[in-house]
Amino acid sequence: MDTTKYFFRTAVYGTESDKVYLIDIHNPDAKMESLEAWLGVVVSLADGQHTIAELIEYLAAQYQGNVPDNLKDTLSSVIERLEGEGVVKLSETSVTLPYYLAEPVQKLDIERAKRLMLDDGYIQKL
Repeated sequence: MDTTKYFFRTAVYGTESDKVYLIDIHNPDAKMESLEAWLGVVVSLADGQHTIAELIEYLAAQYQGNVPDNLKDTLSSVIERLEGEGVVKLSETSVTLPYYLAEPVQKLDIERAKRLMLDDGYIQKL
């Protein structure tokens, strides 16, 4: 995997405690099944402003010197899986996320997010 690429989310997400969820903007309060831990970490950090190499470095630092040998492979696999599901995309350059993808749903004005999504063609109807 090319770790010089930037990674960014393409899905609305929410958080609750230490869990990360993908959100249906038409029903933002509906409880969806939480993502597996690694998937949730990557989705929540996929802000378009950091490369995969920076993600690996950041997460490695969380282990305070006891970095698992397979961390890079695990993250590569997670990113490939999320990319395959259309939840994350990769870019040669940094990406500024639109309002409705920039923060967890709990921090969004839902009506504003829906209007912007409609204007951008992200959704087809309110």
